[in-house]
Amino acid sequence: MQIRTLLASAATVAVLAGCASGGSQTQSGTADSSAGMSSNAVTYEGTLPCRSCDGIDLTVNLNGTESSPASQRTFTLEADYMNHPQNPDPEQYEGQWETMTGTAVDPQATVYELTPNGEGQIYYFQKIDDRTLELIDPQRRRFENGQMLRLTRQ
Repeated sequence: MQIRTLLASAATVAVLAGCASGGSQTQSGTADSSAGMSSNAVTYEGTLPCRSCDGIDLTVNLNGTESSPASQRTFTLEADYMNHPQNPDPEQYEGQWETMTGTAVDPQATVYELTPNGEGQIYYFQKIDDRTLELIDPQRRRFENGQMLRLTRQ
C-alpha cells in the first residue's frame, strides 16, 4: 500500500463522511543534540479515518523550527493501518519540510509542506495552533471532516 493511498483515503473519507472515528494520542517534544545542531524536534500523532480499516495511526516527527535553515528542517512520517484486511506493514518516509503561508481561505495561515526523499506523496498540514496540525489537500484547502484529520502534540 502506498502512502499516496493515505491522502486519497483521507480525501475520499472527507467526501463520504468516513466510517472511522478520529482521535488524538499524546506526543512529546525533544531537543536534537546530534552533530551539534540546536534544532527542536516535535512529534505529532493522531488517527486518520480509513475506508477499509479501523483507522490509520499517523506519526509525524518534525526536526528543526520554522526559522531553522532548510538543511535542519527534516521529518519522518509513519503510517500504521489498524485492522486492515491486507495487514500491510507500516509505511515510513523521511525528507525535508518547508513553511508556506496561506490557504484557500486564510492568507495568513501557516502550512507545512512535507516532501519525502525519493518517491512519495507530498503532504500539507495547516498549523491550527501550537499543538495541532490538520491534513489539508495539495491546493491548501481543508477537507470537510477536518476535525478527523488532526494531529496533536503535548
